[in-house]
Amino acid sequence: MTDAPPVTTPARPPADGYPPAERLDLVEELHGHRVADPYRWLEDAADPRTEAWSAAQDTLARQRLDALPGRQTAARYLERLMRAGSVSVPVWRAGRAFFTRREPGQEHPVLLVREPDGGERALLDVSALDPSGRTTLDAWAPSLEGHLLAYQVSVGGDEESLLHVLDVDTGEVLEGPIDRCKYSEIAWLPGGEEYFYVRRLAPERVPAGEEQFHRRVWRHRVGTEPDTDVLVHGEGLDPTYYYGVRVSRDGRWLVVDGSRGTARRDAVWLADLAAGGTVPELRQVLDDQAGARCAAWVERDGRLYLMTTLDAPRWRLCVADPANPGPAHWRELIAEEPDSVLDGVRWVPGGDHEPRLAVLRTRHAVAEVHLHDPATGERTGAVELPGTGSLTGLTCVDEATEHGRDTVWLGYTDFVTPPGVHRYRLGAPAVELVERAPGAVEPPPVTTRQVEYRSADGTTVRMFLITPTSEPDRPRPAMLTGYGGFSISREPGYSATALAWVAAGGVWALASLRGGGEEGEAWHEAGMRERKQNVFDDFHAAAGHLVDAGWTTPEQLATIGGSNGGLLVGAALTQRPELYRAVVCSAPLLDMVRYEQFLIGRIWNEEYGSADVGEELGWLLAYSPYHQVRDGVKYPATLFTVFESDSRVDPCHARKMCAALQHATAADLDQGSVLLRRETDVGHAARSVTRTVALGVDQLAFLADATGLDLERLARG
Repeated sequence: MTDAPPVTTPARPPADGYPPAERLDLVEELHGHRVADPYRWLEDAADPRTEAWSAAQDTLARQRLDALPGRQTAARYLERLMRAGSVSVPVWRAGRAFFTRREPGQEHPVLLVREPDGGERALLDVSALDPSGRTTLDAWAPSLEGHLLAYQVSVGGDEESLLHVLDVDTGEVLEGPIDRCKYSEIAWLPGGEEYFYVRRLAPERVPAGEEQFHRRVWRHRVGTEPDTDVLVHGEGLDPTYYYGVRVSRDGRWLVVDGSRGTARRDAVWLADLAAGGTVPELRQVLDDQAGARCAAWVERDGRLYLMTTLDAPRWRLCVADPANPGPAHWRELIAEEPDSVLDGVRWVPGGDHEPRLAVLRTRHAVAEVHLHDPATGERTGAVELPGTGSLTGLTCVDEATEHGRDTVWLGYTDFVTPPGVHRYRLGAPAVELVERAPGAVEPPPVTTRQVEYRSADGTTVRMFLITPTSEPDRPRPAMLTGYGGFSISREPGYSATALAWVAAGGVWALASLRGGGEEGEAWHEAGMRERKQNVFDDFHAAAGHLVDAGWTTPEQLATIGGSNGGLLVGAALTQRPELYRAVVCSAPLLDMVRYEQFLIGRIWNEEYGSADVGEELGWLLAYSPYHQVRDGVKYPATLFTVFESDSRVDPCHARKMCAALQHATAADLDQGSVLLRRETDVGHAARSVTRTVALGVDQLAFLADATGLDLERLARG
């Protein structure tokens, strides 16, 4: 830091209505870089200055957003599209099917059980538990016999996942809440008396500031105090490890996997529970130093299955004897393909047919399901899906379910189809629809396609388009989105916001950027760390393609992104402000110098790099949106949307960036407003339908007003 203490310069006069913000003359010397941070005080949400500034931003945002045209029409249209609801694939336990369904008018999905005689009943309705809509169902896992159900709920968006166990027959809650179960998997032992799960250590047992880390794998007996749980794994390992747990259906084998934060490198351990003892002896199958992803489980044929990127960036499937599980003993069962990604495998018992493996692949982000012989790995057929879409689930019956042993259940969605359930029977010519989304909603007439374009370095990138016409007839307002990080794939899926935009006459585009998982792990690695600029170049090239193809113009082009996608659009607006007219930047990372200081930010340094390392700080400063804001630049109209209960990305990123942009644009309002929209009692992920619609209306109205899209057209059909 400079020797002189920080001093303040007067905030620019609020002639444009922007709340004044102190601008500190704060500069730090970091690895030879002079790094300014004029709005560091906005990192502290409890600072009275931050509270006053945030309240003023709330008032400004509501004044501007509530005055935008077409809001009520957009709200009615979004509500109609959201009334489609959803239904999930069944999870089978001893003839019982467990699944979720959201009916028209419901705020959240309801967890149900379907009995062998076909009768259905609700097991858990979080809206009944909490009519405010603030409680969400995070995860659930029925016991192997289907008599008990472990479920996790969180309140107000904190994702803390309070664990409970429910008696399926009576509906009685047998235990819970067990706290500190955020991101915990549940692995039941046969009989339903015990399960393995993941829980963080108590806050008083960890260093200050590390309360969100220090997970352990525990063995728990239903009805006992969690403080008496048996510690199974995690002691002495890196505190940022996230763990998964699985038990083979016969109860013999325990598989534990782990990764340090979000690093795409897995470690795998295996224990033979038949050896006896309360604490199983875990042997390491794969060390994370191998640098590979790996999902492992013991299948009902007794073999250890390993779906891995080891020597296969697009994934392959190997098998081994659990008694000799190391990589030297692996046998490749299904090889890597050069132009698709292996995404999942399920065992189909077969019934009157031979057993098969149902194998999910995505080819350029589009789902495919193939059938393979589990003995040889030979491909024996394919399952024709309803369209160009993605799967929300893929399930088969368990050993204790007599019917449906020849059947695969597939949760399916695409850009115009709400999530529903199909099934495929071995030997059948096609899939059949079992249950569509419960609401009868007619999507607008649109055309969907996937196109190719070239990025700055010549790399071919693909992009999905939803358009109101089959070919460009005139430049239209366009909305471009993407993600490009953490090996997460953005695939075709039903989106009320996208359909509303196109129904109003616009064009909607989703780019499959490097950094994501759409083309495998090499595609991910091409957009991380020192190669992060490739992601932004891919996005700029997508925008250029839309303009060159005649779909839109820079004056009509909007972008939207959240979380890592918020970083994406933040970089887009600072790197190429002339290319974009308006931006929605939601729950974003924007200060890439200090992102590790907030919440769980430290676990992302494998993806981005660390400011503690001189070379890596250089990577981060090269694109960090907060540090790239310059006076005198015409920036796009920008709406930041943040959630005060976000447990992943601190809202301070958006506060600091908003203040910087408002300062830079206060003298020139030609490009529109810079606004900050806040919500409380909601977090990074799941939310009620009412809150989803309210957020969608503000985002649509803001972007439509900036780009000239007429939302009143939605009322005219």
